[in-house]
Amino acid sequence: MAFSPELADIRFGCGLSPVHASPETAGAMVDDLLQADVAAQAFPIETFPAFRSRLVDQKRLARAMRQAGTPALQAELKIQNRALNKQTRHESITWFGQALLRWTHTPQGFRERLVHFWSDHFTAQGKRGAMIHGGLPYQEEAIRPHIASRFEDLLIAAVTHPLMVHYLDQRSSIGPGSEIAKKKPMAGLNENLAREVMELHTLGVGGPYEQADVRQLAELFTGIGYVPHKGFIYRAKAAEPGPEVVLGKSYGGAQARFGDIRAVLRDLARHPATAEHVAKKLVVHFVSDTPPPDLVKHVAARYRQTGGTLSEVYRALLEHPQAWEPDLQNVKPPFDYVASACRALALSSGRVIGVKSGRLKRMFLGPLKLMGQPWLRPAGPDGWPEDDGDWLSPQGQAARIGWAMSAPARLTPDLVDPRLFLDQALGPYVSRVLRREVYGAETRTDGVGLVLMSPDFQRR
Repeated sequence: MAFSPELADIRFGCGLSPVHASPETAGAMVDDLLQADVAAQAFPIETFPAFRSRLVDQKRLARAMRQAGTPALQAELKIQNRALNKQTRHESITWFGQALLRWTHTPQGFRERLVHFWSDHFTAQGKRGAMIHGGLPYQEEAIRPHIASRFEDLLIAAVTHPLMVHYLDQRSSIGPGSEIAKKKPMAGLNENLAREVMELHTLGVGGPYEQADVRQLAELFTGIGYVPHKGFIYRAKAAEPGPEVVLGKSYGGAQARFGDIRAVLRDLARHPATAEHVAKKLVVHFVSDTPPPDLVKHVAARYRQTGGTLSEVYRALLEHPQAWEPDLQNVKPPFDYVASACRALALSSGRVIGVKSGRLKRMFLGPLKLMGQPWLRPAGPDGWPEDDGDWLSPQGQAARIGWAMSAPARLTPDLVDPRLFLDQALGPYVSRVLRREVYGAETRTDGVGLVLMSPDFQRR
């Protein structure tokens, strides 16, 4: 099959837009990744270095509460802590609005899709306090700047990020023979990060590693940590001394160094199994739940040839004819579904920026949860499911229908003629049945709702 501008937007981008033209070539889609990030500049989200100041304030308040001399002072400090959490919670909802507007208004749809793909591949989330709201700042620092770089650079940025360290409890992992363990015998090794790096981030489930490799990698990872006022740190006193052997290669020596951790991550990124794992995930996500073997093989080969240079990996994906099969196959996850609807409606930024957080929760966050995808809260480190069946539950479909029939009129008071909207949203991918139903709709609300709830629109 050949490149199609409309399919480029639907399958590999954020959906068709009446404002932004579709890509002209597959090469242009990749070349765009090497240019300025237009959407991020237009709709800024707090970066993690700025977000850390909230963690510093929270830690200061926690320390003050422990040291409070009177119940009255402790009560006052608790009020301040709750206020800080409330402020961060409200501001995180505005960051969601910015993320939605990026998707709605970007002229670089492939970039936004890749940011979401890699953020899911490297799932990390806060578990308590202000850190619960660190997901988008994490993406801004660890994911977004690296989507077109080498995979090993993205891997290192994500794995050593404070949010990942927090999420997988790496900060509590202490080498059994470390200086700290000698003073605190109860301190122990935590294998969470090592296991997820091998199983999810690089080699894949069933990859060429054994439990002994996980254990050795976990020992090598000891020392990785973070503190709010600095961010990532390396604690040599917590690190396991001596060499560790991972996949038959020795790392480290008598003195623990962070350089050995970078080295093992680079080697894992360059492993042939990682090439296969990453290639298959990309093809499943963008093309089909049943990935064409030839396409996976082609993408994996380019990964190996280029040392995991992601821009070239994407070029391999987009240049292959099997990427352009015309049948729309994959079901859009809830956020992608809602955001692509906003894009097709050309949602005004004024309907999101400055809007009270409660309205954004009612219009978007609440419905996303009902559809089965609470914002930035996947159930585990393996991220959101890719299988279409996971997004087609009766409850999820009912929530999509309810949103499609009610939200557009509230988001865009001057609702577009559904006959025009049909082509804006789907271009040449409109079935005759849907066209007949939309042309027979009694109201604009019904017509637009019919487009958005249709299988034509829900697939890509």
